[in-house]
Amino acid sequence: MAKIGKRLKSAYEGVDREKFYDLVEAVKIVKGAAKAKFDESLEIAMNLGVDPRHADQMVRGVVELPHGTGKTVRVAVFAKADKAEEAKAAGADIVGAEELMEMIQQGKMDFDRCIATPDMMGLVGRVGKILGPRGLMPNPKLGTVTADVAGAVKSAKAGQVQFRVEKAGIVHAGIGKVSFDEAKLVENVRAFVDAIQKAKPSGAKGTYVQKISLSSTMGPGLKVAPGSVAG
Repeated sequence: MAKIGKRLKSAYEGVDREKFYDLVEAVKIVKGAAKAKFDESLEIAMNLGVDPRHADQMVRGVVELPHGTGKTVRVAVFAKADKAEEAKAAGADIVGAEELMEMIQQGKMDFDRCIATPDMMGLVGRVGKILGPRGLMPNPKLGTVTADVAGAVKSAKAGQVQFRVEKAGIVHAGIGKVSFDEAKLVENVRAFVDAIQKAKPSGAKGTYVQKISLSSTMGPGLKVAPGSVAG
């Protein structure tokens, strides 16, 4: 069994790992337990009653957090002509067409989100095997294949979070920084959970949200009572 470091052991002191905490109390404890030398993220993990191997049980979507993530998001956009200029004006970090494709083929992917206009998807498809496994492939269902590139860039920069259920039925995301006010973190948690609730697939049976846990990047995890998350 791996040894628990002194810092994490100290952080777990006073934390009941079996208790289901009220959301507000959980956020307060997570903030207080974050002792790393950097501004840790508030991480949420949700166990869902779905089997993502079945198409009608896939949970995927996007949510715009009311207070953002606190992270700097680098955005790449596949666009030409006027749409390329719109993307640049909206704050895109990398904009291009063939040259952007070549950068990706060379392994140069210094970006966190990839957006494309519909007419660029033939080009994007040629690097789909590189972008896909990294969760960067533009997708119309996520708003990353769109003619409104300016809006998509601004949303990504403002703290839009993409989510996708993993094989074990878990959705995980960073939804703010522990330096945020407690009230802002609580609102971000509620917005994220609400988005997951609204994304409930038609094939989900039984209890959909089975467990919610919060932690900081380097801190202990706390179970949250689902009923306390409703705004």
